[in-house]
Amino acid sequence: MHDPAASAVPPSPAPLAALPLVVALVIGGLAALFACAPGSPGPAATTPTVDATYDPLAFAATRAGAVANLEASIPPLCYTQTGGVSNPCWACHTAPLAPNQLEDADLQEAYAFSDVGLENHWTNLFVDRRPAIAATSDADALAWIRTDNYAALRAALAARAGYPGWVPDLDFAAGFDADGFARDGSGWRAVRYTPFVGTFWPTNGSSDDVFVRLPRAFRTDATGAPSPALERVNYAILEAAIAGDPRRADRDVVRAVGPVDEGAAGLDLDGDGRVGGVVTTLRGLPARYVGGADGVVVRRRLYPEGVAFLHTVRYVDPDAPDLRSARLKEVRYMVKADDPDAWARNRAAEKELAEKEEGRVPVYRGAADVGLANAFGWRLQGFIEAADGRLRLQTDEETRFCMGCHTSVGVTVDSTFAFARKVPGPDGWRTQDLRGLVDRPQVGHAEPEVLTYLRRVRGGDELRANEEMLARFFPGGVLAEAEVRRAARGGDRDLAWLLTPSRARALALAKAYLAVVREQSFVLGRDVVLAPATRVHRRIEGNGETELGAAGLVFTDGTLFLDHDR
Repeated sequence: MHDPAASAVPPSPAPLAALPLVVALVIGGLAALFACAPGSPGPAATTPTVDATYDPLAFAATRAGAVANLEASIPPLCYTQTGGVSNPCWACHTAPLAPNQLEDADLQEAYAFSDVGLENHWTNLFVDRRPAIAATSDADALAWIRTDNYAALRAALAARAGYPGWVPDLDFAAGFDADGFARDGSGWRAVRYTPFVGTFWPTNGSSDDVFVRLPRAFRTDATGAPSPALERVNYAILEAAIAGDPRRADRDVVRAVGPVDEGAAGLDLDGDGRVGGVVTTLRGLPARYVGGADGVVVRRRLYPEGVAFLHTVRYVDPDAPDLRSARLKEVRYMVKADDPDAWARNRAAEKELAEKEEGRVPVYRGAADVGLANAFGWRLQGFIEAADGRLRLQTDEETRFCMGCHTSVGVTVDSTFAFARKVPGPDGWRTQDLRGLVDRPQVGHAEPEVLTYLRRVRGGDELRANEEMLARFFPGGVLAEAEVRRAARGGDRDLAWLLTPSRARALALAKAYLAVVREQSFVLGRDVVLAPATRVHRRIEGNGETELGAAGLVFTDGTLFLDHDR
């Protein structure tokens, strides 16, 4: 497989297809404005018409092997100026939970970058988008975000011969059943989860959703025949293994799941001493998965080989109850293509930490058309908006953007974020929706997660650039804790109220991002701000201290896990 780092050359200039918005909408297909919203029930799986002029692979092909920023895996947020008062670093860089061995809490105290990484390549953070925002009407922005651009991608790649990468095979228009399973027969299942803190909140510009798919053997009986009952049991086991309270030993795990059929599994899943009937609680982890996967050992906080995730990043539609736009900013895919043993995982973690200390740039196997692979068994690939709004394959360099967070941070659970934060039980098996969710503490914490984040960061995002959150919850520069607590358990509000931007902010962020789409300047940053960022380093001088250690603001208690009992 081609290693983009081995042949990095400056990329050729990106074509600036700054089309008038109305023309771009025609290209994208105005008729889709009236189609079912993604995730809503549809009558049946659809077969979109293939557009012979649309080649979603062409752009990436012209930039094969071209990587100007060899440290594109360092996210823009790592260049924040902490000033010794704001610590957003704790959320990712922490004391890990085994089998993750990436102990990286020290990165809260110092900018430990390679020579390449000292320069902040994410210069889109310093571009003034206010003229572009003012030049785009609300009506045009709404028309853009409500135009579907996914169905055409699915059709174009399904008809493509010889393409070695992932072909999007989830039909959003067909919808999902009451248990979150895609009605198109693709095997994908919707996951409802509490969004990770900061950038991933809708108030900072994007909505999203996540879908998981078990390997085929996990969806069959021992003879290989499809078995929905056993598939549900395997999902319940996986949920308990990944998202179960990390303070409990395997035998003591208690997780709301299901409902699942004990009789079909032949296991006493709820620990009541008998086998049979439908149960909604799993007590204690079984030794193995069931059905066609009965030879696969259940391992805590590790996915079995072949598990896949589909993640869509969307605009925030201010009029959609679940905030998800029809248009996709990105569609991301990751699959556990290999299953390294404990020695290989530990060696990979040691190597990762050593390379950071030595100032070496990361190297990933693969290329855009097949995805990039990390050392922990995962292969990642993605599609992003082209200048005309249609989705295209990410380039080698653009794919690197995804690799850092899914490889090199201590907080992840087997290189992933969302599934460990799944809402327990059946309410967590549906498309993403923040309504009704409350602000719960992270495991081991006394205070709710969002409240803790706002206290430690002193803002509503890592860069403290979200002026709306500052105005809402920091009047006079002081955190209004009682107001934030309204979204905690026992309060009169929920996370949707706490983390949803105003209509004006949502549209402004959409317009700012649209400017990046038109420029095709994603290699300069895809995290948009409404005005040039002022609390971000343009360059790190000498890998100096963040000042957080001296200020006593280093925290090693960050975790993905939430305490659902509080």
